This record gives sequence, structure tokens and C-alpha cells, in this order.
Amino acid sequence: MRAWEDVPSTRWRWPRLRLRPALKVLAFGLALGVWQGSAVRLMQLMRPHPGHWAPAFIWEMTSALAVTLLLPVLMTAVLNAPAPRVGWTRFLGIHAAAFSLFTSLHIALMAGLRHGIYALLELGDYDLGPPVYALPMEAQKDLITYGLGCAVISLLYEWRQRQARALRSAELEGELRAAQLQSLTGQLHPHFLFNALHTIGSVMYEDLPRTDRLLSDLGQLLRASLERTEPTWTLAEERGHTERFVALLAARFGDRLDVRWDVAPGLEPQRVPCFALQTLVENAVKHNQDLRGALEVRIRARAETDRWALEVEDTGRGFGAPSPASGPGVGLTQLERVLTLLHGDRARLERGAGPEGGARVTVWLPRVEVA
Repeated sequence: MRAWEDVPSTRWRWPRLRLRPALKVLAFGLALGVWQGSAVRLMQLMRPHPGHWAPAFIWEMTSALAVTLLLPVLMTAVLNAPAPRVGWTRFLGIHAAAFSLFTSLHIALMAGLRHGIYALLELGDYDLGPPVYALPMEAQKDLITYGLGCAVISLLYEWRQRQARALRSAELEGELRAAQLQSLTGQLHPHFLFNALHTIGSVMYEDLPRTDRLLSDLGQLLRASLERTEPTWTLAEERGHTERFVALLAARFGDRLDVRWDVAPGLEPQRVPCFALQTLVENAVKHNQDLRGALEVRIRARAETDRWALEVEDTGRGFGAPSPASGPGVGLTQLERVLTLLHGDRARLERGAGPEGGARVTVWLPRVEVA
């Protein structure tokens, strides 16, 4: 979209005038008049009889002041004239009418101000000159002023619209980023809910206290998933959430699952993507759920100078071997996208092998000083 409409519109548009910017433009116009008046006065001083100093400044300052007061005429023309490539007839018609109004008002206002100031300063009567010569001369000067003024106003409108588009684009990008994060760090997977409910149902007649604990853990998992308002939370919150998740997994797999924690001191306040550990632990269990032996999952958090690592390692079959959940690795792919949205190239996810041949996933995050 340009400073003028690309498609002609029948709705007439008017400029929005604000007091503070208008006063700044008025001050600039008066300063320009003083500057031009000083140039005229210096030219007069080169003559044998320079005359009174005041007329030079009166002429230029009244001209600049009149132009400044008539800028809304130029702004209205720029707003309503279409681009020449869209409609030459409307473009020329609007600007011809606006220029005629501008030069007529400019000459009348300028002459009126000069007559009044001359009388106030007792400089005699002001004489614009023979109209047959004075009016065409002023109109020629006004044509240059009008053209330059419209060009500057068009550039300013274009700049403001680009700024507005950039701001809106940034807002939309932020909204899209938030929506993507909300989706990617979204709800618990349905298959986990089904398995958790099946597990709870299988123990509810044998161990009511344990059933109560499992139902409480499941309820808190669902609450965290549904009531989450930010894409990140602290490592301490993530650990509490993951421990409840592991409790439900342990109820299903029993002694076949052993989860161990090793978190370096001082890292609990660091922020992590919501459900990052849950994703990594679930991924480790899902790809090794058919193994007959015990599966050990090790969760570590360690710090370096300006970054820290969140690592999940298992003793299962590793990334290269086929598993009952073979596929594109949606969980890890989504976590990578979350890291990119949150931190760009300052965070990354690394896949590798553990010392016993199982899978190891390391998430590197920027370290932030926490008060």
C-alpha cells in the first residue's frame, strides 16, 4: 500500500492533524523563513543602498508561514490522488485543483500578513506589484513549493505506513510464534491418557491409597497441560511435573523402569520449555517398551559458563535399531522447533548414543542469571 490508494476510492480522506507535530512544523517553517530572510538581507547589503532590514525578513517569514499553514491542502491532495499508473486523470485533476487552491490562498494570506505587519511597524504600504506580473511570478514559485511539499509528504506517509506494516508484521509474528509454541508444547498424548487410565483401573481394587496418588498425579498433569499460560517454566517445575509423569509410567511398567535424577545445584530456577523432560522420558520409554529387561532412564542437568544442558539417557536399543514406535520422531522434532522459536541458534538438541548403547538426547539452553 502506498501513500495514496492504488485503487481509486470514492470516499474522501482527510489528514489527521495533531497539535504537537503541527507546532513543530510551524516552528520549522518560521526558522526557515528567518534563514531565507537572512540570505535576502545579505544580498541587499551588497548593494550601495540596502534599505531597511525588516522587509527581507517579513517577506520570507510570511511566505514560509503561509506555506506551513496551508500544508493540510497538500496532505489532502496526496491522500486522495491515486498513483499515476492507476489513474492519470484523477491524479492530475486532484493536484491541479489543490495547486490552484494552494497558490490562491498562499498569495492572499502572504499579502494580507505583509500589509498588516508593514502597518504595524510603520513601514508604509506594502506593494505586491502589478498583478499581471506578480501573480504569475508567485504561482511559478508556488509550483515548485507545491511539488516539493507533496513529494516530502508522500515519502513521510510511505515511511509511516512501512513502519506500521513492520510493527503489525512483528505483532503477527509474535502471535504466530505464541500459537506455535502453544500447539507444540500442547496437551498430553491421548495414548498416554488411555494407558494411565487403564493402569489406574487395574490397581484400584488392590491398593486404594496408591490409586488415590495416581489419580492425583494424573489430575495435576492434566491441569498443567490445560492451564499453562507460558511456553516455559522453571526446571524445578518441570522436574515436579515429570516426576508425576514417571509415577504413572512406573505404575504401568513396575520394576522394568528405573528413573534416576542428577541435577547440578543452582539450576532449578533456569527456564525450560514446558514438558521438555516429559517428551524426552516418554520418547525413551516408548521406543523400548517391548524390551524384557529393565530400562534405566537417567536424567541429568549440568551447567557450563554461558549455557547448560538437560540430558536424558537410556539403556535401551538406541536410535539405530528398529523399535515398536518407529517413525519420524515427532516428539523430538517438535521439541527442536520449540527451541528454535524460543532461542533461535542459542539452543539446540543433540542426538547420540549412551555408554551402554542406548539413546542419549541433550538439550543445550542459554544460561540466564536469576536473581
